[in-house]
Amino acid sequence: MLYFAYGSNLHHFQMKRRCKDSVYIKKINLKDFKLTFRSKYRAADIEPKKNSIVPGGLFEISKSDEKKLDIYEDFPILYKKFYFFYYGKKVMTYTMVNKSPFKFPTERYLNVVKRGYKDCKLDKKYLEKALIN
Repeated sequence: MLYFAYGSNLHHFQMKRRCKDSVYIKKINLKDFKLTFRSKYRAADIEPKKNSIVPGGLFEISKSDEKKLDIYEDFPILYKKFYFFYYGKKVMTYTMVNKSPFKFPTERYLNVVKRGYKDCKLDKKYLEKALIN
């Protein structure tokens, strides 16, 4: 199945360690959404926003990878699954259940996300914008 990463799972080494079958395909943009950070974990989330985009990484993952991600993302308590279509193909990602107010991410978490932006060659301006909120 196809999985869209937009937070710490963009980090190739971390993603491979977590999901051994995962294969990075390419970078894509999720339209009409914006990136933010929230919850007691200060983790990445996406929320609908017209004319905005969230850059991310498209991965091919196995069924067992999906189960591992479900555990990591605390599905269905913290995150729920969100599906969208990319050129006719169904893509899965996660979005937070409780849309609590913005919380600045921890330095450690942010560094993992920044590394992921490098790994996937994403435009950091979207990340910087999310941090100003």
